[in-house]
Amino acid sequence: MQIFRSAFIALSHNRFLRHFCENSSLGVKLSSRFIAGMDIPDAIRVADAVNKQGITVTIDSLGESVTSKTEAHQAAEIYHQLLDLIAAHKLKANISVKLTQLGLQISPELSESIALSLTQHAASAGSFIRIDMEDSSLTQVTLDIVRRVHARSDLRDSIGVVIQAYLYRSQADIEQLLADGIRVRLCKGAYKEPAEVAFPRKADVDANYVKLSQLLMQSPYYHALATHHEAMIDAAKSFARENKIAPSRFEFQMLYGIKRDLQRDLVREGYNVRVYVPFGTDWYPYFMRRLAERPANVLFLARNYFRS
Repeated sequence: MQIFRSAFIALSHNRFLRHFCENSSLGVKLSSRFIAGMDIPDAIRVADAVNKQGITVTIDSLGESVTSKTEAHQAAEIYHQLLDLIAAHKLKANISVKLTQLGLQISPELSESIALSLTQHAASAGSFIRIDMEDSSLTQVTLDIVRRVHARSDLRDSIGVVIQAYLYRSQADIEQLLADGIRVRLCKGAYKEPAEVAFPRKADVDANYVKLSQLLMQSPYYHALATHHEAMIDAAKSFARENKIAPSRFEFQMLYGIKRDLQRDLVREGYNVRVYVPFGTDWYPYFMRRLAERPANVLFLARNYFRS
């Protein structure tokens, strides 16, 4: 399993394969299971369809590691358009953003300035921006930027961040975020990390995920538990029941195209569910990380491609 995951994460960095997949009809067809489409209207259409199932949405314009200020501002403009369209269509949706997409690796100050502008827009629209977490080399700078933006009294309810359960540091990070009153999306983590910074064994990651989810659920803030693992979901449900934590106090988050039946079941049971809806032409790295997470995703795509 670990070899399988490492192979697909390595392939996510292959430039030749990325160019071929993103520019071929085969690649686009295969990606459609997990990607809402190539442009903004696709994302809005899918978000509306998901909302009609009683499920909220977070929209992500795919892309990372821009190489110029112009590209960073172009990426930000897409998110500004999304915030306007979410409001115009009265969607139950927010946005999810990677700081490297906003120029973090060019200039942290540039990225923070753009993130601040987007958060101000989200606040004025009654919406919310979630700052995605990337590889561990960017964890601290990401948290620092989120804390500074959140520290503005007019933006405290409009920005949150992601924490990855496979990092050793995550419990300390969550404790600090809770002290600051910052909303968290907890996930397991989808990057290849060295054993010096991350739990190498899946069982340890799972155990840490459960422990961290319980920390979040006991806090007075509204957090998100991002997982498709039914044992993790059942553990959260049991903990909530045992501690009289109302389902309205937190939400489960899942990825577009994965475990759709489970998403609908949770809604029927009275839980809040949000689906992460990615779109855009730069979909290849995201797509490969989804395949790396579960061999079943590869088998599913193969069966459905040859069936069609």
